[in-house]
Amino acid sequence: MSGDVLFPAETPGGTATSVFPALEALLPQVSKPVQYVGGEGNSQVADDATWDATDVRWALLYPDAYEVGLPNQGVQILYEVLNERADALAERCYSVWPDLEAKMREAGVPAFTVDAHRPIGAFDVLGVSFSTELGYTNLLTTLDLAGTPIHAADRDESHPVVVAGGHAAFNPEPVADFVDVAALGDGEEVVGDITDVVAAWKREGRPGGRRELLLRLAATPGCYVPVLYDVSYGEDGAIAAVTPVDERVPATVQKRTTIELDEWPYPKAPLVPLAETVHERASVEIFRGCTRGCRFCQAGMITRPVRERSLQGIGEMVDSSVRASGFDEVGLLSLSSADHSEIAEITKGLADRYEGSNTSLSLPSTRVDAFNIDLAKEISRNGRRSGLTFAPEGGSERIRRVINKMVSEEDLIRTVSEAFAQGWRQVKLYFMVGLPTEEDEDVLEIAGMAHRVIKAGREASGRNDVRCTISIGGFVPKPHTPFQWAAQCHPDVVDDRLRKLRAAVNTDRKIGRNIGMRYHDGQPSLIEGLLARGDRRVGAVIERVWREGGRFDGWSEHFSYERWCDAAAAELEPRGVSLAWFTTRDRGREEVLPWDHLDSGLERDWLWDDWREALEGREQDDCRWTPCFDCGVCPSTGTDIEVGPSGTTLIPLSVVNPTAQSDLPAQG
Repeated sequence: MSGDVLFPAETPGGTATSVFPALEALLPQVSKPVQYVGGEGNSQVADDATWDATDVRWALLYPDAYEVGLPNQGVQILYEVLNERADALAERCYSVWPDLEAKMREAGVPAFTVDAHRPIGAFDVLGVSFSTELGYTNLLTTLDLAGTPIHAADRDESHPVVVAGGHAAFNPEPVADFVDVAALGDGEEVVGDITDVVAAWKREGRPGGRRELLLRLAATPGCYVPVLYDVSYGEDGAIAAVTPVDERVPATVQKRTTIELDEWPYPKAPLVPLAETVHERASVEIFRGCTRGCRFCQAGMITRPVRERSLQGIGEMVDSSVRASGFDEVGLLSLSSADHSEIAEITKGLADRYEGSNTSLSLPSTRVDAFNIDLAKEISRNGRRSGLTFAPEGGSERIRRVINKMVSEEDLIRTVSEAFAQGWRQVKLYFMVGLPTEEDEDVLEIAGMAHRVIKAGREASGRNDVRCTISIGGFVPKPHTPFQWAAQCHPDVVDDRLRKLRAAVNTDRKIGRNIGMRYHDGQPSLIEGLLARGDRRVGAVIERVWREGGRFDGWSEHFSYERWCDAAAAELEPRGVSLAWFTTRDRGREEVLPWDHLDSGLERDWLWDDWREALEGREQDDCRWTPCFDCGVCPSTGTDIEVGPSGTTLIPLSVVNPTAQSDLPAQG
């Protein structure tokens, strides 16, 4: 699949004819055809008259399979926000599996949206949400199938503006050749600003062509336009300078931060899939940001400061989601949901409200030191008692100090013992391998911790059927974290430690049989590391991998380590760098990092100091409850940490119908 088959794109602004008649003939020949037909509950389909009357049309792409992409909270939020505007509309698209891709190329069917099956090339803007860097090759597939040149420099005003967002957009340099704009930070407000810019440019008759539009977007806060920056390199292979090419272009781009979350209660009506997806629940984000300071966690760093929703806002969102969707589970989401300052009031209020109904609550992300059995009982009050999940991340106390994840084993054992005593039967523990300064002994202590969990569980419950699953991933250093300077561990070392860990788990067969072990080998993590911390030269590697058949690299059955290594050797070594140069070497303080001109709000000096403290095994407290550590976020974003008490209450519902949630009476 060389990507040489292109499809003519309809000019944005004209009526886009549905491709479904041609697509329908292909669906019986591919796996899971239902994922391509649309028609989900709460989806929005604009008719041709609305299309013609709308100023700006967005296609929102999640570059992964439908089953992963449909539940994505970010896409659902932007889908609703844009469709509420009178001058905009949004439709969704997901990556098609290789079997359908081949059929589409044979039949000349272009990439399409699942809502109205319009060609993606007919839209004004293609918004791409990257949750992981391993989705980059899927973007190229979609662009090529859409008839849009994969290189931004080859596009004109007839092609959609490709806007990348999500956490990976905080270093978009590896895909700088392929995207027109990277939107940094929260998306709720910036998509409106982008819409305004595109609408004004179109009304004025597209003056200055595509370049003028890009210059206007570059002047929009939070928008980074790679083509408007020149990058030069030194003799050592590192970046020498990143320079704007026009005086209208800012030297640095600062992220966008949505401050008052209660003003953005989205999604109000979650999509209800027709095909099976990885999460089938209503999800309500109860707060955004984290100040725990885990040094490996990019999400916790780039989403600062903490902003909590009020109890009333959360209650209204839960009620709206349940009514609109009919889902029987509501997930209370954040990076660490039990850290909400009013989590006890939230869970008790919601449990009271929905007691006796078929609506249950889940808390997908919790920390041991923020968790208690009372909280667990409220979450499981409706009779659902699934396993408890915690993330110590490191097996030894020493390595947990390095990563600033100060979860003591004593706290963990005490918590799981009480849970097992109260009737829980299984616990899952998440760890990482390949952390900075890690030795074999740090990893082997994971086995000891799992053994002690089983022993404590048997003693507390009086039963032998308690289980512990340890789930292990390879550590990938990420931009805008203290570990952005760290050398990544080589896959051979990671895999060797995993083999030793498995042997250690099974040293005591009577206990080991109650311990499950799930892990990912180190090879995909190394490629993720290349894409996470790469610069523009890595774009040639991505393109070569794609042209040689790379698709769905986040899926083990499609990922080829050999293909990535061969492409890296072919494209990077003539440029004086290598796969190892981007991954397994330490960076120095003075080296210009590819993302230094993109401002997440964190002071570079603060990140460096925290990196040095990590190497010394020194922890840092959570600044929500201690004096400020001067990370720089609050002054740069013009806000502050916002936590409760919110001064609001969770208004109860007078009646709950256990069989028809859609008939719930209005709140209040």
